[in-house]
Amino acid sequence: MPPKALVLDANILIRAVLGHKVRGLLEQHWGAVQFFAPEVCFHDAQRYLPALFRKRALPPIPALEVLTAIARLVSSVDESVYLDYRAEAKERIRDRDIDDWPIVACALALNCPIWTQDTDFFGVGVPTWTTDRVHLFLEGA
Repeated sequence: MPPKALVLDANILIRAVLGHKVRGLLEQHWGAVQFFAPEVCFHDAQRYLPALFRKRALPPIPALEVLTAIARLVSSVDESVYLDYRAEAKERIRDRDIDDWPIVACALALNCPIWTQDTDFFGVGVPTWTTDRVHLFLEGA
């Protein structure tokens, strides 16, 4: 049986940098579960983290260093891997946030659920896990 896998969206990557719970789950289950995120999610996290840290009066460089460390646990997925699912993903999420199509397409291409806190993914036909429940998925790995 192939290992379990999850596609993370940008908000989960950001939570992994900002707190210990998500990062701890990634570290604890890495190897038993494969973690993926579209490359665009890493770019989004790199774009938003400095502002979040400045807002908290913290230097942004350590946040980007933590994101780099997280990238060792979460495989970045190039758009070429999920591009064939673009139209279907856009159709599924068009009434919510069409900019999130890469996460849906990546989940479709890899045939795995999405780990998110974003309710826009609920009801798009791809299983989703939120941080408060993802341990149920991870512990079954």
